Amino acid sequence: MKPGLYIVPFVTLAVILLIRAELLGKRQQRFIFKPAATLLVIAAAGLSLLDPTPNLIYSVGVLVGLVLSLGGDIALMFDESDKAFAIGLGLFLLAQITYTVVFTLLGRFSAWDALSGLLLTAAGIAFYRLLEDKLGKLRGPIIVYMLAISVMVNRAVSTLWSPIFHPGQATMIASGAVLFYMSDVILALNRFWKPCSYSRISLALYYGGQLLIALGASAFGGL
Repeated sequence: MKPGLYIVPFVTLAVILLIRAELLGKRQQRFIFKPAATLLVIAAAGLSLLDPTPNLIYSVGVLVGLVLSLGGDIALMFDESDKAFAIGLGLFLLAQITYTVVFTLLGRFSAWDALSGLLLTAAGIAFYRLLEDKLGKLRGPIIVYMLAISVMVNRAVSTLWSPIFHPGQATMIASGAVLFYMSDVILALNRFWKPCSYSRISLALYYGGQLLIALGASAFGGL
């Protein structure tokens, strides 16, 4: 079994404790378990460098994206501040761009890209129309971020047709990107549309998505 898989139970525990802290309003615990969970995901990706033949483009690129995500996670813990939210959004935008570059370099362009692109465009337009009246000064940054994460998912899906990835690995990467996308949708709906007591599920989707992308680095040659 690849070393990165040994990290999975620890990430799961950290996320469960984080969600519990969020539900109970335990702010100090939140400041512990959120960065801890992300650091564990970073460790899972970093362990891929111990593989006999790691793909350095994927491993290093994903590590850069995860470190940027860590910064975004920390900024978003101060969610009562619009400035902190904007900083977090900017860091996650850079993470999305990094992932997009990696998936583009290693993925493959095909006719299926048009289908996924159309679906993501339709979803993005519908989502924007739902929120546009409540975005305020963040309207521009939100539009840019929506475009970036949509392109990231499109390029992640392109790995399904790339000879560089085996089918199980590409499925992990594409599924991870979709989970990441879904977590951001829930986060935005909770902040800009209607607060929801079940919005913490976004944390499970977010960390599940990031972990799948991170474990993809160790899947070259099979898990």
